Amino acid sequence: MLKKTLLAATALLALAGGAAAQDLKEFRIGIMGGENEADRLRNYACLSDHLKKEFGFEKVSLFPAADYDGVIQGLLGGTLDFAELGASGYAATYIKDPKAVTPILTTQQTDGSTGYYSIGLALKSSGIKTIKDAKGKKLGYADPDSTSGYLVPLTQIPKDTGMPNDKFFASTQFNGGHENNLLAAYDGKVDVAVDDSSGLGNFKDGYTSGTFRKEVDKGAVDPNKLVEVWRSPLIPNGPLVVRNALGAEWQAKLTDFFLKLPTADAKCFNAVEGGDFKGYVKVKPDFYNAVIEVRKAAIGG
Repeated sequence: MLKKTLLAATALLALAGGAAAQDLKEFRIGIMGGENEADRLRNYACLSDHLKKEFGFEKVSLFPAADYDGVIQGLLGGTLDFAELGASGYAATYIKDPKAVTPILTTQQTDGSTGYYSIGLALKSSGIKTIKDAKGKKLGYADPDSTSGYLVPLTQIPKDTGMPNDKFFASTQFNGGHENNLLAAYDGKVDVAVDDSSGLGNFKDGYTSGTFRKEVDKGAVDPNKLVEVWRSPLIPNGPLVVRNALGAEWQAKLTDFFLKLPTADAKCFNAVEGGDFKGYVKVKPDFYNAVIEVRKAAIGG
C-alpha cells in the first residue's frame, strides 16, 4: 500500500512539474555588458523570435545589463531565467549561491576546443611589443566580474612581469566592459587593454571571435594599428546557464534548443555569440572548478 502511495505521489509531482513547465509565459534573458546596448539587443532579437516560436512564450524579455554584476544579481534574485556568463561571472554566482543556476552548454571554437584567451592589445605606435615593455604604463581592465578582462590578467600577468599589476603598472582602471576597454587602448586612454579572444585565425581579422573581432567587423578599430603584447593560458569558455527554479525539464528543453540553433539558424547563432564558432557542447559545473577556486583566492565572491 505504501509503495502504491509513493508511486502515486511521484506521478502527481511529475505532472505538477510538467504543468509548471508549460505555464511559463515569459522568458527573461540577461545579456552581459561588453558592447553597447543597441548592438546587444539587435544581436539577440533573432533568438527572442526563435524562443517564442519554439516554446510559445507570450513574451521574451531581453535585459542588457550595464555591467556583469547586473546579470549575476538578476539570476541570484530570480528576476532572470537565462544568461550566458563568463567563467568568472559563473564563479561569482556559484560562490554566492551554488544552487542558483546550472550550466548547460558552452561554446566550441572552430578548432574544437572549449577555451579562449585573454589578450593584451596596444597601439602599434606606442612601441610596446611585449607586456614587459608596458612597465610604468596604464593597464585597462574590462569589468570586475570579467574572466578575461580582469580575473585572468590580474592573476596571470604577474607571472610574466614578476610583479603584481598594481606595482608593475603606473595605474590600472576599469573601463566599463570589453568594448569600452579596447576602445580606451585604441584612443590612447590606456596603454594596454586586456580583452577576450579566440586567439585563432588571423590577427588582421580580429581572430575568429571575441571583442577584438566584433570591433574589427564593425569597423570601429583598424587591426593594422594594434599589436598583441600578451596572451594568457587557455581559459574555459563561459557557460549558458538556466535558473534552477525552472526545473530539470526546462533545462533539458533549452539544452536541446540551443544545441540545434547553430544548424537551424547559423546567422542568429553567430550574431548572439559574436564571431565564428563550431557550435555548442554540453558542459557540467565541475568544468569551472578551477576558475571558482582562482576567484575565491584572488577576489573572493
